Amino acid sequence: MPEYTLRIRRYDPQSGEAAHWDDHQVEMEGHVSVLEAILRVKNEQDGSIGIRCSCRAAICGSCGVRINGKPGLACNTHLEDAAKRPTKKTATGEDTVIEVEPMGNMPVIRDLIVDMDAVHWKKIQRVTPWLINKEPIPEREYIVPHENMVDVTQTMACIQCGACVSDCLSMEVDPLFVGPAALAKSYRFVGDPRDAEQYERLHDLSEDEHGIYDCTHCFNCVDACPKDVAPMDQIMRLRRVAGSDQKIEDRNNGQRHEKAFVKNIERNGLLHEADLLTDSYGGKFHPRAMPELLGSLPVAAKGMTRGKMPLKGALLHPHKASPEVKQIFKQVESRPDRYELNLYVVGYEDEEESSATPAATPTESESA
Repeated sequence: MPEYTLRIRRYDPQSGEAAHWDDHQVEMEGHVSVLEAILRVKNEQDGSIGIRCSCRAAICGSCGVRINGKPGLACNTHLEDAAKRPTKKTATGEDTVIEVEPMGNMPVIRDLIVDMDAVHWKKIQRVTPWLINKEPIPEREYIVPHENMVDVTQTMACIQCGACVSDCLSMEVDPLFVGPAALAKSYRFVGDPRDAEQYERLHDLSEDEHGIYDCTHCFNCVDACPKDVAPMDQIMRLRRVAGSDQKIEDRNNGQRHEKAFVKNIERNGLLHEADLLTDSYGGKFHPRAMPELLGSLPVAAKGMTRGKMPLKGALLHPHKASPEVKQIFKQVESRPDRYELNLYVVGYEDEEESSATPAATPTESESA
């Protein structure tokens, strides 16, 4: 039976002592979960270890931790898989070390237990996480089109484990950022045709400087999610509905900034960053752009002195879009409707067959 070194980060804020690592040796089969290994250590070696868990079936989300630097569910991670993740090796060169530590971006209560109410649940409450029904209320029930329910099903799969919050780089820099879990939850209602306040939700999150335009597209939340909710995809959908459908021009300039990216690449083929700032504010001579240009002069001067921003490249366009790039834009813009669904497959019942046949659905990148 293989032996694993379970390295658990210990920390008790009330003790006044610094955090430290405790090593425990466990002999268990590789297919056993990391949670089972922790509970065995807790039962047989050190009963003071703090760990939160409940269902042990990847449903409740209680046992969210970081395993070898990656957030996830301890009950849903096998020992053999965790040991393969890169981590600092011990002095003896062991490759079976499994480091378990609490999730990030949340205060630690003790050991592997974090205060989710202080960050995660506070932000979930921020987005009004319930349906605001339209009036008049029908006598029986709302009839929702199949494609609309498919669209919100992926966000409904969230188990609120907080893994995406733990690994969110934007929240590290800006703790006030609404966050991937809460924004994914918001799309569950924005995408629901029964909700009466789609515009109000989108306007609120667009105008908030810590809202939908505060995401940096790092993809960490997509990698961290154990249920394939892909929170960043839901944030991008919130932006598209807010900007393209509802035409919300936010005070944070997020909608205009996204349009500037598209126009910049359509014109140059590659991103010409020297024009991106001014394009985001309406052009070099727009009244909104002048204060921003003046404010960016110190940064630009430092970039030029260090050779990171050549003067020629800043003033001239080194690239022009090729005919192939222009054809891509033309083809996309000629589509009458934007086609995108949230699930990877959609099941429709075939009228000629008794069983439903799943049909492949374009992914986010294919439907862009």
